[in-house]
Amino acid sequence: MNKRVAIIASNGGLFDAYKVFNIATAAAATDQEVTVFFTFEGLNLIHKEVYKELPIPEGKEHFKEGFAKANVPAIPELVAMAQEMGVKFIGCQITMDVMGLEKEAFVDEMEVGGAVTFLEFAKDADVTLTF
Repeated sequence: MNKRVAIIASNGGLFDAYKVFNIATAAAATDQEVTVFFTFEGLNLIHKEVYKELPIPEGKEHFKEGFAKANVPAIPELVAMAQEMGVKFIGCQITMDVMGLEKEAFVDEMEVGGAVTFLEFAKDADVTLTF
């Protein structure tokens, strides 16, 4: 049986996105089953418009140039890569309802579910992380 990695993404900045998708794609590349639960600001990481320009922490703007020089893929590319590698995305239904967001605002193949949906996967996870 494959190892499982469960990730909760609740923060919505650029650094958060790189943490989430770096871990998710690394785990998927090593044949681990990965599910990411996006809640609150974490939904920004898979929002079709917002994820193109995620905020960088104040005073850290120089990292943007560093990412470019190091040929680090942009977040939309990392999202697509994660999906191609079989990483499952769950958008939090309650958060979406509270914020008035529709499934169509997010990347394709995102499942909408609640905490129970995520916990069903996470209960058997070998690694659980929160960003």
